Amino acid sequence: MKRRNLIKYSFLFITGCTASTTAINNGSGQSSNLPESLKFAVTDVAGIDDLKRDFGEFCTVLEEVLGIKIELFPVENPTAAAPALLSGNLDIAFAGPSEYLILHSRAKAVPVVGVKRKEYHPIFVVRADSNIKKLDQLKGKTIAMRQVGSTSGHIAPTSLLIEAGLDPKTDFKTVMLDNKGGKALKTGKVDVWALSSDRYKSVLDSEGLLEKDFKIILKGPELPSDVFVVSNQLASSFVENLRSQMLKNQDRLIQSMVTAQANRKYVGSQMTIANDADYNMIREVYQKIGQDSFLK
Repeated sequence: MKRRNLIKYSFLFITGCTASTTAINNGSGQSSNLPESLKFAVTDVAGIDDLKRDFGEFCTVLEEVLGIKIELFPVENPTAAAPALLSGNLDIAFAGPSEYLILHSRAKAVPVVGVKRKEYHPIFVVRADSNIKKLDQLKGKTIAMRQVGSTSGHIAPTSLLIEAGLDPKTDFKTVMLDNKGGKALKTGKVDVWALSSDRYKSVLDSEGLLEKDFKIILKGPELPSDVFVVSNQLASSFVENLRSQMLKNQDRLIQSMVTAQANRKYVGSQMTIANDADYNMIREVYQKIGQDSFLK
């Protein structure tokens, strides 16, 4: 979920869905006093068109579940959600583990529900004919990663390289290629490709690459869930109700997410209660790579 500096975010939000009611039943047969609408952002989806494409259906279902109008709020970059939450211009954001730490640190965002992916691990991939078998053989090599600050495509792989005894400042070269790392590896432009295990096959398919041409040399530990966070300005009773309703209706909500091709990584996912302590392992990684200042 580019991530290094807070950049001015867009105050433009565009309604993505409609709803006829503005109250959630609180379980006692009476309605709670609630906001008339909620503004929703996804930290790594920039632009209203992409937001509608990837989360329009989710927005529709969330409206039905909550009985509250949901407005799509595009942000320019992952960290831009922090000032929006802090100022009250944004109510709910969906973030990756790394982005969550920034939102929590800079905007005191409250974790509500995590989306636990199946097979969410960092992996290192080489060509099938490569002699590289271990990470300590990567000294002097070029490694394709996804984006600066990406949990599985930058932060976690860098941590594993440090654990293997390599200095990220001097021992290897990193290039950020988003989803083009596989093609760069196939053509020899890079020596290794680091990404998440749950995206591996889909990226190969989208780039027209064959799995037999590659091999995985390391699969790292399971990573924390992506997470829905809310502004700390929302009433705690509402946040608890929101959590309860999302967990209760998680099958519908996850199904609505995976209708978008970009969200196929969430197929088979499960929603769980999210706690700040779940992300301590990522905090430790930031400290290990000397980037914990981003969390302040």
